[in-house]
Amino acid sequence: MGSLITGFYRDCSLNAAERLELHFEDMSIPISIQELNEWTKDQSENNSELATWLSLLGFESRESLSKFLQETFSKDKDMALELLQSWYGRKMFEEVVELFHLDKNESGEGIFNHLVQFLQSKNEDTVLDFIKHLPAEVIHVDLDGMVKVANILRKELKRKQKLVSDLEQISLTSESHSLELITENQIQESIFESVIFDVPHRSKPISIEIWRPSLDAMQRSSLIVLMPGLGGDINHFRWLARSLSHNGWSVVVLQHPGSDSSSVKALLDGRLPAPGLEVIPDRLEDLRAVLNGIENGSIKAPGENLILMGHSLGALTAFIAAGAEPHATLNENCSESGDDFFLTNLSELLQCQLVDVSLPIQKEIPNLSAIVGINSFGSLVWPRNSSEKISVPVFLTGGTFDLVTPALSEQLGLLLSTKTNNLSRVLLIDGASHFSPIRVRDSVDKKISDDVFKLDQSLVGIHPLSVQSVLAKEIIRFLANFEKGEIISPSTNLVRNDVKFHILDRKIIKKLLRN
Repeated sequence: MGSLITGFYRDCSLNAAERLELHFEDMSIPISIQELNEWTKDQSENNSELATWLSLLGFESRESLSKFLQETFSKDKDMALELLQSWYGRKMFEEVVELFHLDKNESGEGIFNHLVQFLQSKNEDTVLDFIKHLPAEVIHVDLDGMVKVANILRKELKRKQKLVSDLEQISLTSESHSLELITENQIQESIFESVIFDVPHRSKPISIEIWRPSLDAMQRSSLIVLMPGLGGDINHFRWLARSLSHNGWSVVVLQHPGSDSSSVKALLDGRLPAPGLEVIPDRLEDLRAVLNGIENGSIKAPGENLILMGHSLGALTAFIAAGAEPHATLNENCSESGDDFFLTNLSELLQCQLVDVSLPIQKEIPNLSAIVGINSFGSLVWPRNSSEKISVPVFLTGGTFDLVTPALSEQLGLLLSTKTNNLSRVLLIDGASHFSPIRVRDSVDKKISDDVFKLDQSLVGIHPLSVQSVLAKEIIRFLANFEKGEIISPSTNLVRNDVKFHILDRKIIKKLLRN
């Protein structure tokens, strides 16, 4: 959001802002923008009134504040403009702009329009330029609101820390696992079929990959259809499709044009706006077309029963396709959640877009036998006990470092929204993030691509390959037990390859959420 907040341009010949008014409790602190400009350039120590106010407000370092005010963000302008003009970017802007208003106008429309003008300009402007050229005499800044945001972030951090602490206090160990699995380092070949598949609702075909069971693997009764998340790609989940197929399952992986990695790349290049939940109807139709193809034999993938599997938005698509309609209280839930900002749960922004999305009527999937959701979300769409149309076993996975779909609100809460099923479980991995399941480097194919999900470790979380190993093994264990009708015992504080994880049932989840 830095490039969005700092980006703004207006011709200097027009009226420019004269002062900032910082509102804190019952105080209003006026700061002359001209004096602020001079203060950033004056390297000498002084005891001016401005210096005193800035010190009281926590800006004790002239050097760091001056550097911030003179920072440029010109490299990000094209991307920022497209993000700003998307549904997601506009909502994030609305969250931030509530803390500012120009003169007596509390609407953010003026800031938005001029911000667009700035992002369209080729000038290399600074944060201070943004402030100076806002179209108002006075810029009002709500410091109380900023404190509220800081408190919300602090509260969310404490919730995450308490979740980890509570899990450490629960001592549950299950019997040793006797399941024979083929692990990824035992897989030498990579066998799949790439298919260009015509779908009636699109002008161009979609790409799918079909992974069939290895000849020497135990033949399973279920077929898996796997859907990547928003900005996700077939390539990102080959590691999982490979492991599943070598353990006996047929897997069909979908590519969703318009919300795949090429769409995110177009956003990064400044060519297209970021996709939001307006892509859900097309994704549902993609899935329906593929299921019809499997049924009529044009897609040859063996399996009597169907398992829907998805990452993030792919998991949400699976829930909707399975008959879980958005709850009647979605609009109300969004209003209440928005009062506390969406900054601690970015998925809530997407969930609230469903209010304005017309979903196609979903036909029953008669052979649906289970749903696997990786970093799933839906706490506002389906409050507790509200998606009881989902009666099949559900296996949801998440991480304690997920800042997009936080485990407490999303995976744990989402499982409680489904109908009670003794086979349903949540896999929670310490230190894993929303991006841990996405692989941009394939340890078997030895390929490294110029991928939009090449993220810094601070966003990906701990040891993504080790996390993916835990994910693959536990998903396979759940599926194998579920096909035999056997329950996986809940377990906490398990460690594999230096990764700690927990298998949680409904009883433990209720206890964690009560705490």
